[in-house]
Amino acid sequence: MRHLAREKKVAEGWRGLERRVADVAELIDMTLKEEDISLEAEIQSEMEEITSHLNELEFQMALGGEYDARNAILAIHAGAGGTESQDWAQMLMRMYLRWAERHAYQTEVLDVSPGEEAGIKSAIVAVDGDYVCGYLKSERGVHRLVRLSPFDADHARHTSFALVEVMPEAEADVDVKIEPEELRVDTFRSSGPGGQHMQKTSSAVRLTHLPTGLAATCQSERSQHRNKETALKILRARLLEMELVKQAEERDKLKGKHVTAGWGNQIRSYVLQPYRMVKDHRTGYQTGDTDAVLDGELDDFITAYLRSNMGEKNG
Repeated sequence: MRHLAREKKVAEGWRGLERRVADVAELIDMTLKEEDISLEAEIQSEMEEITSHLNELEFQMALGGEYDARNAILAIHAGAGGTESQDWAQMLMRMYLRWAERHAYQTEVLDVSPGEEAGIKSAIVAVDGDYVCGYLKSERGVHRLVRLSPFDADHARHTSFALVEVMPEAEADVDVKIEPEELRVDTFRSSGPGGQHMQKTSSAVRLTHLPTGLAATCQSERSQHRNKETALKILRARLLEMELVKQAEERDKLKGKHVTAGWGNQIRSYVLQPYRMVKDHRTGYQTGDTDAVLDGELDDFITAYLRSNMGEKNG
């Protein structure tokens, strides 16, 4: 029903535009016949609005992938660089949470692995809303940070990396069916938040899909049952992503090539020293307002990426 409602909304948008074009064409024809230029300003204004609406509808075509309208599971992994990269991974998580907040999308941090000194080793975040997966697919890949280190006594310049994955949320037993005998369930004591209770009980859960070897862990809830549900949600998303990559491997549209979080593989660089600039290496789009970007102002980067891929088959 959600899919039909979205399709109906798209169709109504194009039909509405068609009616506006017909109306302005009739107005132009009448003006020419009567040689009346008094409506010229109104016609010009209407044409500008039609052009703007057409551009919006054409842009929506970039979100025509089978899973673009879905909710997304966002995974962030610190790369090479120890504490520096773990702090960078946490900065990225905050950036995406702020972006989602700006768009009134719902977010839930499903799992976090804290760093030893600061930051996070990894995090998994669910982002819910219309076309979230379609927008966030622009963020897949390695993100590179250059800055003066707050963790270095000499305050030297450091380069850090973090890997961002974006997976469509799978619909249980529709996209992915997991048989009980295909799962290995391991429980252990949580190292996450929750105080003494979580240290005394084995509430954390790790699920392993035996046929593929894929695993998902959750330890963010007090309840072992809730952690198992969340881990299963993550595992389904990973299995769906794996299947989609198999189907479209030659296009590298869904997850892209498997890369390590290190030199030479970054999709975007965030430079805070010796100058300030964020640049996307795929589209060439860049801005000097690094503070705004790190506070969630990502729309220009997302738009540039989606427009650069218009005309290609969406993954």
